[in-house]
Amino acid sequence: MRVLVTGSSGGIGKEIAEKFLREGHEVIGFDQKEASIVAPGYRHFQLDIRDRSAYPEIGLVDILINNAGVQQEDDIDVNLKGTIGITEKYGIHEGIRAVLMIGSASGHNGSEFPEYCASKGGVLTYAKNVALRIAKYGATCNSLDFGGVLTDLNLPVTRDPKLWKQIMDVTPLKRWMTVEEAADWAYFMTVTNRFCTGQNILIDGLEAGNAHFVWPENDK
Repeated sequence: MRVLVTGSSGGIGKEIAEKFLREGHEVIGFDQKEASIVAPGYRHFQLDIRDRSAYPEIGLVDILINNAGVQQEDDIDVNLKGTIGITEKYGIHEGIRAVLMIGSASGHNGSEFPEYCASKGGVLTYAKNVALRIAKYGATCNSLDFGGVLTDLNLPVTRDPKLWKQIMDVTPLKRWMTVEEAADWAYFMTVTNRFCTGQNILIDGLEAGNAHFVWPENDK
């Protein structure tokens, strides 16, 4: 299958692209940065997803994975408007198999920078809109809404022992997701999955669900 991955030069996007390449698919990558993948079956376009006039004519794709995103840097324009632009250009057509949004746990709980939360909350709703529109093609659209992932973007907290302890204190699984795990989820939701659609799937190690039942010990 032909797969388009945005934000393919690093982090989650790069690992997703490499996962599909290992599985024998053709991958097209979009990123503001130069290609970091050199492999048979991979084509790279260096562009800004905010600029719709820069979108290349690449033909129809079977799978679209909207991974490109920023934090505290034109979040609404990149994370939300850019995702909408890419999806409307490449994801709404007969023959599409799956569209996947990489959302964020912040779109569920609001616990991050204001514009980032707003942008990801919009992505979650937009995923449902797309799901409704491409269902007639037998296609799915979901968002994968990750909590903490071990990427360079998160080094300010993962390298700080004090901040890391605070995070682990509210994360029941006591770890963060790896980019390999994120890529496995992306592959499952777009290739293996054929029926789950219109869903915002929260994957955060139970951080958002870390509730505590308070009651006298001797009455439990």
